[in-house]
Amino acid sequence: MACLFNLFLFFSFAISSSYCYDTLNEGASLSTEELDQVLVSSNGVFSAGFHSVGQNAYCFAVWFNDPPYNDNNNPNGSTIVWMGNRDKPVSGKKHSFLSLQKDGNLVLHDGGGGGLIIWATHTISVSSTFLQLLDNGNLVLMKVKEHHYSKDVVLWQSFDFPTDTLLPLQPLTKSTKLVSSISQSNFSTGFYIFSFDDNNLLNLVFDNSREDWSVYWPPAWLKSWEAGRSTYNDSRIAVLNSMGNFSSSDNFTFISSDYGSDTIQRRLRMDYDGNVRLYSRKIDGKGWYVSWQAISDPSKVYGICGVNGLCSYDHSSGRKCSCLPGHKMKDPSDWSKGCEPKFEPSCNRNHSKFIRISSAEFYGYDYGNFRNYTFSQCQDLCLSLCNCKAIQYTFFDSTSTYNCYPKTLLANGYRSPTFFGDLYLRLPKSYDNNTTTLEESSLKCFDEPELLNKEKENQLVKHLLWFAVGMGGFQIICFVSVWSLLFIKNKKNSESEGEIENRRSLVSWVRENIKETSSDEIAVLLEKIVDPSLGGEYDMKEMEKLLEVAMKCVEEDKGARPTMGQVVEMLLDY
Repeated sequence: MACLFNLFLFFSFAISSSYCYDTLNEGASLSTEELDQVLVSSNGVFSAGFHSVGQNAYCFAVWFNDPPYNDNNNPNGSTIVWMGNRDKPVSGKKHSFLSLQKDGNLVLHDGGGGGLIIWATHTISVSSTFLQLLDNGNLVLMKVKEHHYSKDVVLWQSFDFPTDTLLPLQPLTKSTKLVSSISQSNFSTGFYIFSFDDNNLLNLVFDNSREDWSVYWPPAWLKSWEAGRSTYNDSRIAVLNSMGNFSSSDNFTFISSDYGSDTIQRRLRMDYDGNVRLYSRKIDGKGWYVSWQAISDPSKVYGICGVNGLCSYDHSSGRKCSCLPGHKMKDPSDWSKGCEPKFEPSCNRNHSKFIRISSAEFYGYDYGNFRNYTFSQCQDLCLSLCNCKAIQYTFFDSTSTYNCYPKTLLANGYRSPTFFGDLYLRLPKSYDNNTTTLEESSLKCFDEPELLNKEKENQLVKHLLWFAVGMGGFQIICFVSVWSLLFIKNKKNSESEGEIENRRSLVSWVRENIKETSSDEIAVLLEKIVDPSLGGEYDMKEMEKLLEVAMKCVEEDKGARPTMGQVVEMLLDY
């Protein structure tokens, strides 16, 4: 029976054991022994009550009901937006209950703990109080107005204490934050935080007791003004409206891909995989879809693969973790714990060697930034430091120099063909070169919902790949040929997703090196560019042709770029 009007609910309650009001009055309670006793907002969209989080484990929560909104909704299959006791579930078999006491305090008792108070609002009122679930999903504890001309006073509200979700018109403030859960099935407090920092900037933080906390969005190397942010407004408030527009006091803003409709349900969640996503759902539909996300490349989320682990991502196989050569997983069931060395580290420089891992970066934990260093100088510097684990040797287009970063800890690692830079891992000389390959494992870290605003495939890339297949050269499609073509895509989509990347540096570097490279040395240059996962199994002549085509496609002068027909002709002429 529909739970839409309190008067109707009053009569339905007389013939049903269901509790379907939107209000809990003073002295009343909800119990785990009667799970159908829930508060339901007057519009039927939200419910509040005990939600199962495991075997004989329950949390007091607010969730979206699945349409149609009726009293037959299964809370365990619904979408949770708030929890009161996420880290301390109560027993379901014994009498655990939530009660609104006469002193105005809302208290959750654990029956399995002898009635121990697990959670409370810590509110006090000499006047009568009531708990109400509003139509916007806000659970409010109110003090009854004392005079007909006065208003009910809010003593406490769930909007002031978010867990991992922000609802429309629920402000994110200097005193609130969104904290991810540990996993899809474990709702306990996780490691990723969406909040304002002390500089008034909204950011994403990885906070794990095993490591120092790290900001990974916006990119840590980006200055606030380069990311379009302002530090001057100390109000620290951000709000998502019902139309799909998110605005923050630091000037960060985004618009959902389905912006403009206020008949769509929305929720912004700090997901357990470290990404912030805006989810949308039509009122008459059941499926949620992603209408915005902060990070388009999941491999750039910190902490996924732990210390000495590398994260990589592609759309076909998803996100993968791998241990660095000479390392193994600490815990085969948990990649976040990282990898440990199979060897005994040595401080003796004469007993060390370096192996190259291309297109890999470990952000942070640098001994320093040493500019315009030769590779030999960089190696010597690391060998002189007992705690140096590796060196990051990276070319910077802006200065046309290589920078050296000795690493004292290998954390926040990712590997991507869009990153131009190499990691040189320090290993004992005695370590067998035949065992220095990356041991990779698929990481089922997140079931990504359908993206409504997926970028349309670059048709030029699609055709190039098909012609490469026809030439028998699909296996030699290299990073430059694909990435460079992607470079000419409109950047609007990626920027709206929150990522700001320098897409020109690699193209400029390749162009400069081609000018300085003789025909006899082209093979050496190609080895630096080609995707290392190919293991050298490609035809050099085919690769030269693909490089030639790719560089023509990214000419600064649009008029100098080849047409699709010319690209086809160049490939067929080979």
